[in-house]
Amino acid sequence: MTRSPQLRRLHFLNALFAPLTGHDLYLAQQIDDAIATSIGEAEQRAPNDPAFVAAAAKLFERLCGSQPQHGFFHWDANAEETGAAPLFARAGVMQGLKSLATYPESTLLVTNLRAAHCPTDKRWTARRRRDYDDSLSLIRGLAAARSRRSASLNLLFL
Repeated sequence: MTRSPQLRRLHFLNALFAPLTGHDLYLAQQIDDAIATSIGEAEQRAPNDPAFVAAAAKLFERLCGSQPQHGFFHWDANAEETGAAPLFARAGVMQGLKSLATYPESTLLVTNLRAAHCPTDKRWTARRRRDYDDSLSLIRGLAAARSRRSASLNLLFL
């Protein structure tokens, strides 16, 4: 059974905004409504739609900005053509981790990693899947090794 785009968006928003809302579905619905007013035809958009992700990341960044104890960094793997390559992925994630190092709580949002490894007009091959898994491992390893032990880092992949 396939889920409706709205239900998928609510699950996405509940996961993304959980550090700020405490997993409150009512607040997730209100956030979805706020995003829907900022972009057209939001009810048909899936949570992986670039416009929806950008609007959610912008709203999340604004909310984190109002909480001085919570840092936020958004790294878009598809922003540059070489973004998903290990060297560039490491550089992008390290930039984010350095900016989040001073916060006791923070969120690192990684978007479009799947799309960077396998564009929509291409098929998943064994090599692409392996490269994608390697990128996930690299980012998780960097986040674990380069964040303070006393800090709480939320690592989200979309």
